[in-house]
Amino acid sequence: MASISNDQALRQTLNGLPETEQRILAARFAQSVAEWNREERILRAIETALRADASPSELADAYRAAKSYATKTYTDCGKDTNWLAQADHFVAAAIAAALSPESHAQPQSKAWKAAVQARMAVNCAMMEDEAEDLANEAERQYAVVNDYLAAPSA
Repeated sequence: MASISNDQALRQTLNGLPETEQRILAARFAQSVAEWNREERILRAIETALRADASPSELADAYRAAKSYATKTYTDCGKDTNWLAQADHFVAAAIAAALSPESHAQPQSKAWKAAVQARMAVNCAMMEDEAEDLANEAERQYAVVNDYLAAPSA
């Protein structure tokens, strides 16, 4: 398989993956920005989403927790310029996207939606501390998917 090095290839690859693999990769995208998370339930949701053997009820519970927190933190976005609070929101939105039920089908894959939300978290964190040198999240996502696809179990 060719190496992913741009968003078009990333999106196409993610769209072609089975549901469980999309969820796991989406959770890895959320995990990569979890340092800006302020809520323990989000960390547990990420852990659940990363497990290939998570039961449907565990996934549903994790989704409800992540969606609830993302909704709660959304109301704070735009009220002020607390960039870290907004980064926290996008971490929650990323894992909520990863855990979204198949019945909530969107034009984009859940993994792509999680990737974009994770990038938004990084952008907000960069606004808080312009001196901080953060890794390019898109490049990190390409590497995550390339590593995942190269692994023997994928």
